Amino acid sequence: MRIHLINPSHVSFGVAVITPRWLFVLAAATPSRWGDPSIVDETLEPLDVTSIQPGDVVGIGLHTGNALRGYEIGKQARDRGAWVVFGGIHATLFPEEAREQGKAHAVVRGDGDVVWARVIQDCAAGRPEDIYEGGRIAGDQFLPARWDLLPRDRYMWASVQTVRGCPKHCSFCSVWRTDGQEPRQRNVEAVIREVVQLRRMGFRFIALADDNFYPVTLADLELAARKTDPGRLEELKALREERFTLMAELARLSDDLIFFTQITMEAAEDTEFLDAMRRARIRGALVGVESVTPEGLKDVYKGFNESGEALVQRLQAFKERGIHVLGSFIFGLPSDRIETFEATASLAERAGVTFAQFVMLTPFPGTVDFQRWEREMTQDSAKIDGIPLTRHWLIPQDRRPKVYTSHPVLSPDEIRSRTQAVWDRFYSLRKVWARSCAVRSLRGRLAFVLVSKLYRQMYANTGIATDSARLSRSVRWSRWLARPCRRLFAARPMPELETMGHLVACFLLGCSA
Repeated sequence: MRIHLINPSHVSFGVAVITPRWLFVLAAATPSRWGDPSIVDETLEPLDVTSIQPGDVVGIGLHTGNALRGYEIGKQARDRGAWVVFGGIHATLFPEEAREQGKAHAVVRGDGDVVWARVIQDCAAGRPEDIYEGGRIAGDQFLPARWDLLPRDRYMWASVQTVRGCPKHCSFCSVWRTDGQEPRQRNVEAVIREVVQLRRMGFRFIALADDNFYPVTLADLELAARKTDPGRLEELKALREERFTLMAELARLSDDLIFFTQITMEAAEDTEFLDAMRRARIRGALVGVESVTPEGLKDVYKGFNESGEALVQRLQAFKERGIHVLGSFIFGLPSDRIETFEATASLAERAGVTFAQFVMLTPFPGTVDFQRWEREMTQDSAKIDGIPLTRHWLIPQDRRPKVYTSHPVLSPDEIRSRTQAVWDRFYSLRKVWARSCAVRSLRGRLAFVLVSKLYRQMYANTGIATDSARLSRSVRWSRWLARPCRRLFAARPMPELETMGHLVACFLLGCSA
């Protein structure tokens, strides 16, 4: 019996930007008696289904965007006599759908780190349970990934997780419902060990793949201080202090390491935190801007963000401390108007964000937006190939609309075309070259242009373009650009690198000898 772990994707680029961490965490959770699992990431290359044999266990991870492809693989694997198990955020939300559409024998809901070994054991015994509740495990139970199984020269960035859960409740996001609003922080020493292992392997750029790297804000502390529960205040202070401890340890590692993370806008007003990020060489952060108007922020339950010129100042606060911002913006909110597109593009440029992504509002399962939209839809609502729009992830990829929710004044095609135009404007060669001045050397600036163009091809055309020829062309360009881009991020392996704790232990042992 062999274990297969599969990350489904309907499109493959040959090289990927960030390692899909869950694959290698479940590889670590696989008991050694079954040998090393076979790992397939279809963002690299499609699965060869003939590698699956009767009696094998096939674990497939689902998010909403890849659910249909995952179900195709599940049916193929079951036809070949394998045990089929689904997990991930989408399977957590729709376990029965995974059983029906993907022919699953079992579905894991929640975290898989601890429960995966039992799933395999039950499959080997021929009696898997329908549902396994992985729950929300504590931070000290997070498993380090089996990076020794990572295919060489296929990923630009490695990934390490330091915290799960997000205390916010944004309307378009399901993380706070599936991973919880209580931050579950991982042991600092375990994080550092994993970072060192990756640097030994030659990874110099590492994404801190957290739901929110800034789980305790200054406002949270002020609110807790005004309440009569001193225990809560101390708890929040401890969580915050652990963040600073982690960043201090990151700062002591090899000085060529560079980190990227995901963070909320409120960090911009916490200068102590930003300074610690700079010392830790956290050089980039995805910041959820979402909207540049007060009305838009109200639409997405993100009133803690700023808008207008106050937003420009907040974004510039990151830049002033050497932290490049990947700004994330949403179009198609109920309050959006034609002028919103120009205002957003202009603000992104004035704020000096280094990269930006402009996504169209999509109601994803598990979100407030989805619940509201699903209630508004009726039994007679539009269907495509007999599939209701409220199950849009089951519609064949080439038949899916780009915009799902109705808008008070903008047509779906207008939202799509204007979003495409903002991408085109922000990533025009002239504007990319102007932003590349953030990099000092000519070689670095040319690399910046190359990476910008790759990002635009991977994340814009493949998700927005309706013209199949343009989509195919984008995939070809992405495959062509990806390999030279990966080499820009590669570094010489450092197998001799040790953690600071190991060096201190060696010193103490030497002194006592």
